[in-house]
Amino acid sequence: MTDRLRPLTVPALAAMKARGEKIAVLTAYDASFARELDEAGVDAVLVGDSLGMVMQGEATTLPVTLEHMIYHSRCVARGLRRALLIADLPFMSYPTPIAAAEGAARLIREGGARMVKLEGGRQREAIVRFLVDQNIPVCGHLGLLPQSIHKLGGYAAQATDEASARTLLEDALILQGAGASLLVLECVPALLGEEVSRALTIPVIGIGAGAGCDGQVLVLQDMLGLGSENKPRFVKNFLAGASGISTAIHAYVDAVRSGEFPAAEHGY
Repeated sequence: MTDRLRPLTVPALAAMKARGEKIAVLTAYDASFARELDEAGVDAVLVGDSLGMVMQGEATTLPVTLEHMIYHSRCVARGLRRALLIADLPFMSYPTPIAAAEGAARLIREGGARMVKLEGGRQREAIVRFLVDQNIPVCGHLGLLPQSIHKLGGYAAQATDEASARTLLEDALILQGAGASLLVLECVPALLGEEVSRALTIPVIGIGAGAGCDGQVLVLQDMLGLGSENKPRFVKNFLAGASGISTAIHAYVDAVRSGEFPAAEHGY
């Protein structure tokens, strides 16, 4: 089997960071787009609870259920050969280690996921540790936490002062110490994104966290310029000027690999 067809593993992502190779990640919610992403060389595909907003038309990610996540993850899994499939544990599906493990087991067993993602820092340490003890790879998520949107009060950059930045870095180290294999860092200052990436041995995937992260992720529909015109500043429309969707996805992968994306205007 060639490298292009060999399934990418969790240790392979860590090796990419060690070699200084940027990691390209996109979301997907169905088999057709998953196949396009896989053929374009996307390294990991995230079935995010963002599907609530981009697929279901909800105002937030909060209405998404575990059943929704399993369904869409299973669809995406059918379209992938190489990319690592990561699936979100949705809102309130992981209040305890046991609940998290039960949900993660379903995402893996029924949804075909090979890693699960959850939001939060030190308060999730015991949950992350328990999942890892059950041999379930975990991706953490810090910065802007969509599942905490009512607590946060809106979608805005996080950790913008020294104290909150220090807390975020501590949380990142705690998640890594608990056994997380990957970290998504959303909507934080670019300098902080670079600092966290340097401090951790696990790959850090940024979304509005600057070019200093080990990789980048965007919501597929945002990357294709679909939906609302009121897009976050970290979004770039790769379909603009491209000959088609496949070309746009290839352009995104190339831009992440080369470091061209994100540019300074996409950060905080």
